Amino acid sequence: MLSIDFIRDNLEKVKESCRQRGVNFDFDRFVKEDDQRRSIIQKTEDLRRQRNELSQNKKPDQDAITQGQQLKEAIKKAEAELREAEEKVNRFVAEVPNVLMPQVPAGTSEDDNVILRSWGAPPEFDFEFKSYLEIGEKLNLIDIPRAARMAGSRFNYLKNELVLIQFALLNLVYKTAQEFKFQPVIPPVMIKPELMESMGYKDLKENNIYFIEKDQLNLVGTSEQSIAAMYQGEILEELPHRFIGYSTCFRREAGSYGKDLKGILRVHQFDKAELFSFCRPEESAKEHELLISIEEKIMQSLELPYRVMLLCGGDLAKPSATTVDIETWLPSEGKYRETHSSSNCTDYQARGLNTRYRTEDGKLEYLHTLNGTALAMSRILAVILENYQQSDGTVAVPKVLQDYLGFKVIG
Repeated sequence: MLSIDFIRDNLEKVKESCRQRGVNFDFDRFVKEDDQRRSIIQKTEDLRRQRNELSQNKKPDQDAITQGQQLKEAIKKAEAELREAEEKVNRFVAEVPNVLMPQVPAGTSEDDNVILRSWGAPPEFDFEFKSYLEIGEKLNLIDIPRAARMAGSRFNYLKNELVLIQFALLNLVYKTAQEFKFQPVIPPVMIKPELMESMGYKDLKENNIYFIEKDQLNLVGTSEQSIAAMYQGEILEELPHRFIGYSTCFRREAGSYGKDLKGILRVHQFDKAELFSFCRPEESAKEHELLISIEEKIMQSLELPYRVMLLCGGDLAKPSATTVDIETWLPSEGKYRETHSSSNCTDYQARGLNTRYRTEDGKLEYLHTLNGTALAMSRILAVILENYQQSDGTVAVPKVLQDYLGFKVIG
């Protein structure tokens, strides 16, 4: 989250950033409440100073004792007022999103995102091509009806060769990421709600986050969340600190009712390999470019046509200062669909988690955190099935995966 002092010192900048995101906050009320908080802090400190001065009298008379009791009660009352004032200000600060970077385009929705570049050409089929769901059901790779009977909508069984391809993809991802010294990690998929809030995921409904009430834990929507929280309250010495995490992810998808209800593109449970980096502030822009380049390297090795999108302010998540998506061609829909997302969250998450580093002059400063999708498995499996389908109903396996498998064709 942003600090109170940062918002006060950069009030117009924060206001403009919120305006570009299409969100409104009552900053006048915030300033008024923060002024009250500061006034109470001053009053509390003055009362404590008076009590300390009074306590230095080694032989207090009755008046001094009475004054001391009065000061004690006044301090107790002031501290209660301060707690209430701080709660008000902190609740406001927790809602304010990260400040956008200068390159973020204006806009309110995905329609205002900017195409940075494209790679590869969409396939041209000389036969009547099918959707990934048709292919998956025909070749006994995807089972939606049985999953629906078992758990309801937005669940699926992945089967047979598709499962093997998922693990081949994971091998490809780990091999590629380790070339750039990303440490492999399988993180927990449950996390304390207060840590989620400190990273900017306060509104659980808005962020489609599952909550286990009995255990007071959230299920992660991405391994970014549990990797970011790994070093809460710690000081990192060797930077950048890079991870490639793999986990099952859980999302309610409550805000997408009726959209991609069938299939495996938008589901409640999916597996994802995630790139994550802790770095110094002056290195984060370059680090972001590295994450994007790794995503593109993986996609190019799979020979899948994609385009790179710079997201507008209105399409960014609250912790992100800038986000770049990769959208991959999906023949059945005749358009590109999001398969990757990479964000620079600057010090927004590290500040909430109190994760810092030591500068050359010995000062402790907050790190920058960055995340990027290496591969969201269900989505990439869908685009592989469609882009690699053949006229005889089979599906070719991308060449880069064939060494990990014992077959070149599905079906």
